Amino acid sequence: MITTAILVFVALLALFCLLWLAKAHASTSEALQNPAEHIHAVDVEAFRNLVDPEEEEFLRTNLRPAEFRRIQRERLRAAVEYVSCAAQNAAILLRLADAGRRSPDPATAEAAQKLVDNALRLRLYALHAIPRLYLGMILPGSRISSVGVAERYEQMTRQVVLLGCLQYPTRGVSAAL
Repeated sequence: MITTAILVFVALLALFCLLWLAKAHASTSEALQNPAEHIHAVDVEAFRNLVDPEEEEFLRTNLRPAEFRRIQRERLRAAVEYVSCAAQNAAILLRLADAGRRSPDPATAEAAQKLVDNALRLRLYALHAIPRLYLGMILPGSRISSVGVAERYEQMTRQVVLLGCLQYPTRGVSAAL
């Protein structure tokens, strides 16, 4: 009986994951029609401030413990939003750059390949950072470093600008980032 319940649970979980992936793929495909409309602006400096250990220490020393925990949870929720937006932007740019890799112009193909690499790295960093940020919400005193997401996002943004300079149709994406 327990084995059956576990198998049903695993099957439902797998079905949920497949539906989620299909929805994500469909929304990314829709975003390729006009990517600038689907790109979310990410303020990298604000994100850095949210995950800055010195800022956290300043708050810890100047606030009561209960107030610090509440503020820190809010800050980490905002950081999760930034990371989620950056990961979604990376997914859109990944699909856009994938098409650019087939360009006959070698400079465009190389810039598109670098954008693919940076977008993949950013998505992996986001996959790693979001659980750590949620852990920080549960345990507000734990040290969390998600600055790597900011660096990857900035690298990815530079690659989008480079692709735009190479006359690849980024259609206003670099301005939206």
